[in-house]
Amino acid sequence: MKRSSSQRAALVGRRTALVGRRTAMGLVALVLLVAGVWSSWDAAHHVVLAKGREHGMLTVTECGEETCTGRYEPDAMSPARARVVVERSVAAEQGDRFPVVVKPGSDVVVRTGVPGFLHAWMPLGGAMVLAGFVIGGGVRMPRTAWIVGTAGAALLVATFVAL
Repeated sequence: MKRSSSQRAALVGRRTALVGRRTAMGLVALVLLVAGVWSSWDAAHHVVLAKGREHGMLTVTECGEETCTGRYEPDAMSPARARVVVERSVAAEQGDRFPVVVKPGSDVVVRTGVPGFLHAWMPLGGAMVLAGFVIGGGVRMPRTAWIVGTAGAALLVATFVAL
């Protein structure tokens, strides 16, 4: 059975719309993932590329709304500091001690070790969960969506458990 030219045109139009929708949703998922990496990289590169930076231990002395401060005791040749600042979400309570690395040229520190690594990549975990929904619903790739979303959720849960 031969199709008429109007039927062929309608079929081509539907296929073009489908490809366009999948491409657009794929780009949205890609933007979400790139944004997750971008926001994670600010803290993560200090943890991942920590060689040659000042390492030490932070003892939390007081906490405010968004940050905690404390004493920094260096591991090697770096100078001790009476007051450094860390994000409140990383520090639990007054008196806690954990390993940190100093951001170059500042008195701001980032938690290191497994908890610090997981916390630094937490924005990527959230972006992966969101991208999983876009991949599953918009791109119609359910297996890939489950893999991406589950990996993101696992990163978030691991961070919660580690901290």
